[in-house]
Amino acid sequence: MKILFILTFLLMTLIQAQTGQLIVVTTENWSASEGKLQRYERIDRGWQEVGKAIDIKLGRNGLGWGRGLHRIPDNARFVKREGDGKSPAGIFELKQAFGYQPFQIDYPYEVYTEDDHCVDDVHSKYYNKIVESKNIKRDYQSYERMKFPEDYYKYGIVVDHNGIMEGEKSVRGAGSCIFIHIKSIPTAGCTVMSEEEIREIIRWLDATKKPLLVQGTKETVEALMKHERIRK
Repeated sequence: MKILFILTFLLMTLIQAQTGQLIVVTTENWSASEGKLQRYERIDRGWQEVGKAIDIKLGRNGLGWGRGLHRIPDNARFVKREGDGKSPAGIFELKQAFGYQPFQIDYPYEVYTEDDHCVDDVHSKYYNKIVESKNIKRDYQSYERMKFPEDYYKYGIVVDHNGIMEGEKSVRGAGSCIFIHIKSIPTAGCTVMSEEEIREIIRWLDATKKPLLVQGTKETVEALMKHERIRK
């Protein structure tokens, strides 16, 4: 009953969002730090797979319910918190990609430098926001550079968890700076894959189709897909 209660809210959210693209990430259980990613597009009678499923890594401590379009269950056992090493579970908008250099795609895309920071300091007014550090008065001690010496953020997608997008409200301590990006090992909370794989996903994204990330355990997501008539 609890699962069906959760899925009702997830299903309602998907319908209201009128999305035409889904990125679905599934894991075996709440503590797993690896899983599978499958893309879907809406067709007349439901949903259809796009491309092959790929192996991904996510938070080193598994999953916790994040803050997105869904409702967090009242008695949720696993809830995403700042610094817990968990990736957010739920349904999240994908409004923007980013990278170290221009990328010719028909999708919102930002080029970031070492001076662009994503703030994870819970005491900052910029918590869970990407800012140009040279153009603000810094009130934070902890942050992530949006350009590393490594290629981790050479290409990435912003996951709209906990109001990261400009103009949205972020709840302090509920988790910050969640992205889909390049890496081969479990993370502090992001979902990661190879450069080739994320480039293909970014090229596929279509802002007019309001793409969403649906992320969770296999049991929860499979039940959701059944209700949404996702065709395999």
